[in-house]
Amino acid sequence: MIRVLPLDSALDRAAFTCGVPALDQYFHIQATQDAKRLIARCFVALREDRLLGYYTLSSASVPFSDVPPSLSRRLPRYPALPAIRIGRLAVDIRHQGQGLGGVLLADAIQRALRAEAPGFSIVVDAKDAQAAAFYRHHGFLELPSRPLCLLLPLGTIRKLP
Repeated sequence: MIRVLPLDSALDRAAFTCGVPALDQYFHIQATQDAKRLIARCFVALREDRLLGYYTLSSASVPFSDVPPSLSRRLPRYPALPAIRIGRLAVDIRHQGQGLGGVLLADAIQRALRAEAPGFSIVVDAKDAQAAAFYRHHGFLELPSRPLCLLLPLGTIRKLP
């Protein structure tokens, strides 16, 4: 059974490696500091006491001009629209290929839907084409002006059965 919980600073993160040095370094050094400063919240996936992966959530905004036309027709013409950002999402290299990225993403979406401060979408800045493909596979749309920036309208998720 996988549990996804807020990062506890007492959790031993030293052995975590996802194969991307920037994501590993952030998790080892910066994640707790960002949580204390209210910059981002970090959530970890655990099976028993094994650390499987993590993701971060923070508030964001999306310039109205960047929203795909298929969505912008139904939105207010504010200069920027509120969003919830998945800043980082990583699975330990020993557990990759088991669907854990999708589990973390689903948990992030559920937390975004329950957030008291609303956002019209979840937005991500994919690190590379492979990460962008992962998000597209899960229904995210590319921003026309920035192909590695993708969003998923939360209204779309709310309409699912």
